[in-house]
Amino acid sequence: MTTKIIMIYASMSGNTEEMAEKIEEVLNEQDILLEVKMVDDANTSDLLDYDGIILGSYTWGDGELPDEFLDFYDEMDELNLDHKIGAVFGSCDSSYPEYGAAVDILTNKLKELGASISVQGLKVDGMPDEQSFEECTHFANQFILQLLNPQK
Repeated sequence: MTTKIIMIYASMSGNTEEMAEKIEEVLNEQDILLEVKMVDDANTSDLLDYDGIILGSYTWGDGELPDEFLDFYDEMDELNLDHKIGAVFGSCDSSYPEYGAAVDILTNKLKELGASISVQGLKVDGMPDEQSFEECTHFANQFILQLLNPQK
């Protein structure tokens, strides 16, 4: 049986999108089925069809989810994500008092709905650089390791 992962993200400046593309590149090297969607094109019910869930979002304002993630976030309350593996990433801005709060908000929501969080949320300050892409690679590899070997 093929392992299925969905990655849903929002990006405004392109930073979170660059992170998503690097994570996608690493995951595509695995024997999995990966679907990638912008949050505007996703339905929360999509999450139920996958073994692994990766969410990506930039942090807006003083530590909020961006507008395009709000409806999706609220609709997630209807889901039971027991037996799902989850992870969250996002671009952040260290000049704001709440650094990367959207990553924490989405991680907590996944936990609240029963998902196992496989890897600590990945927060990248501003535009991703070479080190950030290495962190994205590590994030993706840790996620797939936990997804394929959940007892470890």
